[in-house]
Amino acid sequence: MRLGLLTACLPGESLDDIAGWASGHGYDALEVAAWPDRPGRDWEASHLDVEHFDHAEAARVRALFDGLGLGLSAIAYYENNLHQDPAVREATHDHLRRCIDAAALLGVGLVGTFVGRDVSLTVAENMRLAEKVLPPLVSYAAERGVRLVIENCPMEGWHPDGYPANLAYSPELWGWLADLGLWLNYDPSHLVWQGIDPVAALDDHVDRVLHVQAKDVELDPWARNRYGVFGRVIDKQEWVSGWWRYRIPGLGEVDWRRVVDTLHQAGYDGVVSVEHEDPVWSGSLERVQQGLTIAQRTLSPYVQI
Repeated sequence: MRLGLLTACLPGESLDDIAGWASGHGYDALEVAAWPDRPGRDWEASHLDVEHFDHAEAARVRALFDGLGLGLSAIAYYENNLHQDPAVREATHDHLRRCIDAAALLGVGLVGTFVGRDVSLTVAENMRLAEKVLPPLVSYAAERGVRLVIENCPMEGWHPDGYPANLAYSPELWGWLADLGLWLNYDPSHLVWQGIDPVAALDDHVDRVLHVQAKDVELDPWARNRYGVFGRVIDKQEWVSGWWRYRIPGLGEVDWRRVVDTLHQAGYDGVVSVEHEDPVWSGSLERVQQGLTIAQRTLSPYVQI
């Protein structure tokens, strides 16, 4: 098992600089963000230009990682593959295919994404939609030696009322994902605030886990008693529930000793990739890097053994 980080927390830094820092600060691998480079969306990291990726750039990236002793665990493009606008949905699928192509050139077997949701439809209707539009993407990946791993984030901010907008939020749906040929990028933080034991959920589905994201979550039970599990309604802020927030591993509720031990017992030998979304350790390059250092110190005794 190796410890990695998702590069999305450093959208303003180059892949070369991130790789150099990670290698010097106890990390073994990178999960590389590859969102499109779009004006006005500076928070989206584009550390691989997959739209123009070719053999020469693949060779350069491989040489960079090999020279630093780093692995490349996955290419990351977490977007709504069931978006209600057909044009947006198709553009998302097209970029996902470019991510798959880049992964194939790099010899990386995994691309991370979301199922998503058409928020104008019910969950049942979305499942039928997914059964039509996702299998061709799974096949496209398989033909190139790549598998799609789905993060179990609810993406409640995509829904106008804060309800789950990514059909992987519940372990009830993970068998359905398997039937579609999709795999899990397991993140325990999303389960905790839903009231789900992340260790029990992992134990039941660990055979479908090909990648792991390490993020923690801090709960405020008093605020939950006021707002309920779906969060604040009056004076609601986008992506802010009012009673929980994501934290760096070790600063929240997740029992990382038990999570990683469950992975070890199941024979998992992939990457545990830190996903830094902690508002406390954000705001500058130095604070983000300090947060990543805290995560490395927390997880390395369990992962890097």
